[in-house]
Amino acid sequence: MLDPAEIHARALVIDGHADTPQRFVDEGWNFGDPLGDGMLNLETARAGNLTAEFFAIWVDPREWRGRMAHRTLQLIDGVYEQLRRYPSAMRLGCSAEDIRRAHSDRVFCVLLGIEGGHSIEADLGLLRIYHRLGVRYMTLTWSNTNEWADSSGDLDDPVVTHHGGLTHFGREVVQEMNRLGMMVDVSHVADSTFRDVLETSRRPVIASHSSARALTDAARNLSDGQLRALASQGGLAMVNFYPSFIDARWRDSWAATQPQRELLYQATAKPYQERGEPMPYHVLLSIDRAFYAQHLRGKLPPAPLSALVDHIDHMVAVMGIDHVGLGSDFDGFPIAPQGLGSAAGLPSITAALLERGYDAGQLAKLLGENLLRVLEEVQNGAP
Repeated sequence: MLDPAEIHARALVIDGHADTPQRFVDEGWNFGDPLGDGMLNLETARAGNLTAEFFAIWVDPREWRGRMAHRTLQLIDGVYEQLRRYPSAMRLGCSAEDIRRAHSDRVFCVLLGIEGGHSIEADLGLLRIYHRLGVRYMTLTWSNTNEWADSSGDLDDPVVTHHGGLTHFGREVVQEMNRLGMMVDVSHVADSTFRDVLETSRRPVIASHSSARALTDAARNLSDGQLRALASQGGLAMVNFYPSFIDARWRDSWAATQPQRELLYQATAKPYQERGEPMPYHVLLSIDRAFYAQHLRGKLPPAPLSALVDHIDHMVAVMGIDHVGLGSDFDGFPIAPQGLGSAAGLPSITAALLERGYDAGQLAKLLGENLLRVLEEVQNGAP
């Protein structure tokens, strides 16, 4: 009988998306420190046999308006400072070979991905600079439409100017990413942008943290048609762990509390606004956690692990075993699914998938080998 713990321990595990860098910069927290309110640190990475993590470099477009590149570089510097602090435990990875070498050396491999094309401030020169600093994917939009690509997050906002997908410059961004060997990430983008990206890209495309829309009807998730389109071009979709994207019941109940939570956000933001300071994202997460503990814990239990596994199952059925991975979104949401409060819980996913009939070779693909393949194909196609 196959041992799930042994299978997980042998696997090269890569997570496609975690928002941890904000903790380094805004909280003065270090990756070797106790976990605190977070979901990922050195200890939990080791406990979960997490070889490599794409740290998301996310700039809040409202709080950092006019200083997008400044904040982007600040967050990248925050990651580099962790590499300086823990030189024997952490290593920057820029290629699939770097990840394999880190796995062999039992060193945690740090990867960089920009979340939101607004970070390049409509300047291909900044895109190239970020690539030189080690960024190996860029999510074309966050929840905001930028100057050259539509987001799924604001399509109903009449104040926002939309483009019907990618602009001409947006297509140039995709082409330049292909040339550089930087993966194009379509998580968060509007369906029209998704269409234009697949028409434009000559390399496999990823969705770094998106689940299945057929199971949870969120614009952030991908339809079966989109999943098939990604797979047909050799791409990859990595399942998001956030309960709102994997459990429809949880999503509806949490969304119903948005007006109450919005009032708390506004009251908390006021002192920051008066001082002319950006409000750190961890403050919002703290509000959400406190609200959940006070008002919902007994009424809305955490999403079950089975909901996440259902999404993996569905996406494998639609795309094939070679095109699905994990994109947790750790440190980017307040309440985790059962058993996945930190990276230490990753082996529970392997155990659950094994119970559903996956074999060791299939699990190795889902846990990391699929992402290695796509990264190699994107980089090998670059001159």
